Amino acid sequence: MSILEDLYQILGVARDASPAEIKKAYRQLARQYHPDANPGDKEAEERFKKINAAYSVLSDPEKRARYDQFGSADGSDPFGGGFGGDFGDLFGDLFSQVFGGGMGRRQADPNAPRRGADLEMSLRVSLLEAANGVTHTLEVPRWETCGTCSGSGAKAGTSPETCATCGGRGQVEQVQRTLFGQFVSVTVCPNCQGRGKTIREKCSDCGGRGQVRRKHKLEVKVPAGVERGTRLRITGAGEAGVNGGPQGDLFLLIDVEPSKDFDRDGADLHTRLLLTYPQAVLGAEVELATLIDGVEKVEVPAGTAHGQVLKIRGKGMPRLRGPRGRGDLYAHVLIDIPSRLTDRQRELITELAGEMETPVGAGEPGFFEKFKKLFD
Repeated sequence: MSILEDLYQILGVARDASPAEIKKAYRQLARQYHPDANPGDKEAEERFKKINAAYSVLSDPEKRARYDQFGSADGSDPFGGGFGGDFGDLFGDLFSQVFGGGMGRRQADPNAPRRGADLEMSLRVSLLEAANGVTHTLEVPRWETCGTCSGSGAKAGTSPETCATCGGRGQVEQVQRTLFGQFVSVTVCPNCQGRGKTIREKCSDCGGRGQVRRKHKLEVKVPAGVERGTRLRITGAGEAGVNGGPQGDLFLLIDVEPSKDFDRDGADLHTRLLLTYPQAVLGAEVELATLIDGVEKVEVPAGTAHGQVLKIRGKGMPRLRGPRGRGDLYAHVLIDIPSRLTDRQRELITELAGEMETPVGAGEPGFFEKFKKLFD
């Protein structure tokens, strides 16, 4: 597509059309000239390409402003001569390369306060610490403002000087000649590297940087209910700012150690409850160790089966987000089958088998080992 074609005419809208009007016109034309709706029609295909190219510029406020400034509605060359070429090359490469991508933007003041960088560290806690909350003392390696020069980077008794090359702007202008004419581009000052100031005598402690690397001790409170992957933000604990700017933040990525006694599922906990065969058959009140509340009394109903799950409400993890309160604790029942019996125990179990009319092969070597496997 020739760059001399007017983009507003391609979409059939006025030059002061609103973004909504441009979008509406594009959708109508795109449906009308879409290749799927016009199979084999080369003219419709070319028209569709032009519609998309025009919309890609007019739908972008910055690109549209550039086009309005340097384009032309009547087909004349705004640079004083006729030329043709690819539309994408003109409005993509031309303005990004020749104007440095900064067309119409105010250049940042190199001496303005700038916020320090954010930091991220990982912190590993136990499941119990995650449940109760914990305070950890961390050593955070970070850049801090140099106390000797107060961040100026200059030796005591001296101060930074305005860069003679850029006049303190941190940037210099360079004239470039292209086939479109003569343009001025802006680049970082090579003398001060964009800082706008130079230092004749550097601070001996920071070497002119204005910051020194130190380990900062920090107490961090980890709230109850954190999970693996929780990201905590500690405001102002990151890198020092520049030119008096505020410090960045520290982000702590929490990792929770696995527990040998409890498995976690969100705010719920899962554990194992070992019962004897009589307890499972007849029912019992047994003690169960919880993560937070110590030992709890649990009622086991008669006829509890191996693998059955007992729910103990409110004995799980605290909820960090959402509704307050705690999750539940689920006890997975395991039946303990003894591998060794006294003669009396063997006699009683044999009698029970007889009462239940269950053939057991009493006295057979390895019988009770086989019997135990039924409950594993």
